Amino acid sequence: MEAEIPEGMNPDARETWPSHDLIESWLGDSMYDFQLRPGEDVVVDADDPEAVAAARRFRDVLGRFASGVTVVTAISGGEPVGLTCQSFSSVSLNPPLVVFIPSKTSRAWPMIQRSGRFCVNFLADGQAELSNQMASRGVDKFAGVSWSPSEQTGSPILDGTLGYVDCKIQSAHEAGDHYVVIGRVLDLGIPEARSEADKPLLFFEGKYATTDS
Repeated sequence: MEAEIPEGMNPDARETWPSHDLIESWLGDSMYDFQLRPGEDVVVDADDPEAVAAARRFRDVLGRFASGVTVVTAISGGEPVGLTCQSFSSVSLNPPLVVFIPSKTSRAWPMIQRSGRFCVNFLADGQAELSNQMASRGVDKFAGVSWSPSEQTGSPILDGTLGYVDCKIQSAHEAGDHYVVIGRVLDLGIPEARSEADKPLLFFEGKYATTDS
């Protein structure tokens, strides 16, 4: 059912709205949503100056740690699901384990959890738009996105990425406002089209970046 248009609003008003980034540049921190990584916002009580200052300090200091950007994908209910995730790391070589840390507010994580498996896609420089799309809410995240199913879990391997790690969920643990998800690696690889000269998409000080070398 199509949502009703509020009285007095032009039917095509949405098409003329400023971009999300531009709106945020006007608002600054007025809403006190502290983004630590693409797609994750931590709401802080605006009436508590100490909490706001502490959150700002936490964000600013942790933002100095540059990290790669990934998209974690799965097939749930026959449909592809995905989320942008900065918090990813290897854990163990024997057995082969990795970890990613989704927010408790993530809408995609419950579906990935139900599937019991996932694939981590390493984004390349030039895929910031893909990162933003996978971090968005209320849209078809896979609209216009080319992908192929992984051999082991059937999870989407996104075209143009630097590499992937295909896993089954071994365990998940609550950790504050996030979950720590341990995955057992079933398969991994580097797309044949990639070369050693390809650069990664990084996230640093709240912005996308890449390597200069």
